[in-house]
Amino acid sequence: MHPHRKQRTGRAWGAAAAAAAVLAAAAALLPGPPQAEAAPGAARSSGTAAVARTMENLDRAVVAVRRNSAEVLVSWRLLGLDPASTGFNVYRSTDGASSTKLNSQVLTGATNFTDATADLTKSNSYRVRPVVDGKEQASSKAFTLTADHAQEPVVRVPLEAGGPVKFTWVGDLDGDGTYDYVVDRQTSPQKIEAYRSDGTLLWRMDMGPNSTDQNNIEGGSATIDVGNWDGVTVHDLDGDGRAEVAVRIANGVTFGDGETFSYGDDEHQFIAVLDGRTGAARATAPVPDDYIADGPMYARFGVGHLNGSTPSLVAFMKNRVGSGSFNLMMTAWNFDGDTVERQWKWLRGDQAASDGHNTRIIDVDGDGKDEIAEIGFVLNGDGTLRYSLSSQGVVHGDRFYLAKMDPGRPGLQGYGIQQDNPSGLREYYYDATDGSMIWQHSEEGVSDVGRGLVGDIDPRHPGMEAWSFSGVHNAPRNELTEPDTSLAPWPALGIWWDGDTTMELLNNGKLEKWNPETPSPSNSLPRVLTTSRFGATGVGSAGNPTLVGDIMGDWREEAVYTDSDHDELIVFTTDQPTSTRLYTLAHNPAYRNDMTVKGYLQSHEVDYFLGDGMSEPPRPAIVYAPRAD
Repeated sequence: MHPHRKQRTGRAWGAAAAAAAVLAAAAALLPGPPQAEAAPGAARSSGTAAVARTMENLDRAVVAVRRNSAEVLVSWRLLGLDPASTGFNVYRSTDGASSTKLNSQVLTGATNFTDATADLTKSNSYRVRPVVDGKEQASSKAFTLTADHAQEPVVRVPLEAGGPVKFTWVGDLDGDGTYDYVVDRQTSPQKIEAYRSDGTLLWRMDMGPNSTDQNNIEGGSATIDVGNWDGVTVHDLDGDGRAEVAVRIANGVTFGDGETFSYGDDEHQFIAVLDGRTGAARATAPVPDDYIADGPMYARFGVGHLNGSTPSLVAFMKNRVGSGSFNLMMTAWNFDGDTVERQWKWLRGDQAASDGHNTRIIDVDGDGKDEIAEIGFVLNGDGTLRYSLSSQGVVHGDRFYLAKMDPGRPGLQGYGIQQDNPSGLREYYYDATDGSMIWQHSEEGVSDVGRGLVGDIDPRHPGMEAWSFSGVHNAPRNELTEPDTSLAPWPALGIWWDGDTTMELLNNGKLEKWNPETPSPSNSLPRVLTTSRFGATGVGSAGNPTLVGDIMGDWREEAVYTDSDHDELIVFTTDQPTSTRLYTLAHNPAYRNDMTVKGYLQSHEVDYFLGDGMSEPPRPAIVYAPRAD
C-alpha cells in the first residue's frame, strides 16, 4: 500500500480461509467428478491430480441475431460443469406476451436454435431453460431482438463519446454472470472506461499527465496500450464473483471514484487493483525499482492460476538502457480482497532468455498449475526459469502460440516466428513441456517474419497447420502442404465462426474461410463477411478488432470493434447454425488466461485439440466463484 494514500477497502471482505471454505462447499455441490480428466495426451506426473481452479460463474449469455429476412439464430452457453446430459428448451415472447416454447423435443445437441416462425416486425425476447434429468431448471436472462431489427450478425453496445479505442476487455464487473466491458481511450491524457453489458457507463479513470508521452518504446510512466504494451487487465482476482481491473499507474492518475493518486516523483510506478463497479482503488503496491535508473517501465499484464486454484496477476515489464538493450523484469501478484502483494520477482539480467511481443500463461506440464511463457523461454509458476530456447537458436520474434497442435502427441506444442535471426531461422515448432525442438525452418539471409499463425485449416491432414510466409505446413508431420504462398492465407488472426471445427481467418476486417483444394488465388479465400459493411472500424494499419473472444452465445468467438465515432461497440457474433456442442471457451483455463493478455493482438488457444476429427474435450478442472448477485 502506498504510504501517501489512505487504505481503501470498500465493503468488508471475507478472510481467505472463509473464501476457501465457500469454494470447497461449491465444489462439493457440483455435478460430476470433482477432478477433470486430463487433456488427451497431456503430460501428467504419475499420481498427480488436477487442481480445481476458481472460474467465473457465468450465465447462459443468450444472444439472438437476424440471419435473413425470415430466420433468427438463437445461441447460448453450455457451461464447463454442465452435466453431459444437460438439454435445453427455448422460449420466445413477442411484444411482451407470455412465452412460447419453440422446440418440440428437448435440445441435447449444439446450443443454438434457428427460429423461422417469429413475426420480425415485432419485438421478440428469447430465453432458455436447462433440462437436467427431465426437469426444467431456472430460466436464463432474456435477450431481446427489437422490431424490424437489421439483418446483421452484430450486437451493438452504446458508449459515451470519447477518443479511439485500442483494446476492449471483458469481465463480470457487477457479479450478475454477464460479461461487462472495459475500454481504453487513446486520448491525451489517456483514459479507461467501464461499462455494463448494456452500455451503462460505470466509471471513467484518467491516466493523468504521465500518460501524454505515448512513444511505443519509452513513454510516460502511466502510459497504457501502445505498441505491444497494455498495462491493464480485467479479472476476478479475489474470487468474490466480481471482476477487478488491474492497471499499472504513476503519480497523477485519477481513479474512477475521483480520487487522485499522488507520489513525490513521476518515475516510481505502482500496481493498482480497482473495484470493477466504481473504479475506486481497493489496493496499490509499488513496482520494484531495480531498473528505475533507466526510467519507467512499460508493462504487459495477464492472469493465470500459478498455484492451480487462485488467480495471480502477472506483469511483464521492460525499459531501455540508453538506446541499446532492454531490462526485463517479471513479477506475480496476489490480491486477497484487501491488499495486493508481490509473490515473486524474476530479473533476466544476463540470462539467455529471448522475449517477444506477447505472453501466454498456460499449464505446459499438465499438473493443473500455470506457467508463464514467452517466445523464447518459460517460467514456472514460482518464478524460476523452466527452460530457454536460446540455446536452440531462438531470438526475438513477434508471435508465438502454445496449443494442442498434434492430437497424437503427448502434451502441448509451441510454434513461433523470428525477427532478424542471424542464423536465418524463420519459424520453429517445439514441445511446450520441456522446450525440445521438433522442427525448424531456415533460409539464407536475415529476414523479419512479421506474422505467423496456427490452426486446423486443412481437414485433409491431421492436426493443426502452422504458417508464416514460407507456405503452409502441417505441423505434426512437418509437411509442406501448400507451397504456393499466393494461395496460402495471410497469417493474421484465427477465429471460430461458421460452426465446423476448422478455423476461420480474420484479416483487416475480412472474415474468410481458406479452401485448401481451390487452385486459383482469386477464390482460395471465400469471404464470409466484411466488418466495414456494418460500420466497424479497425485498429491501426492491420485493422484489428479491439477484442476477439467467446463472450456470448455458444462456444464460437466474437470480434469486437467500434464505429468510426467511437461511441459504439460493434460485437460481431455468428449467425451460422452449428451441430457442434462444446462448453464455452471462456471456461477453458488456457483460453480464459489468454483473454486477459493483449500485447500484439494474437489468437487465443484452448488446452485440447480443437479441429477436424477432434475428440470430446475433457471436463475442465474448475469450480465456480460464488454468484455475487
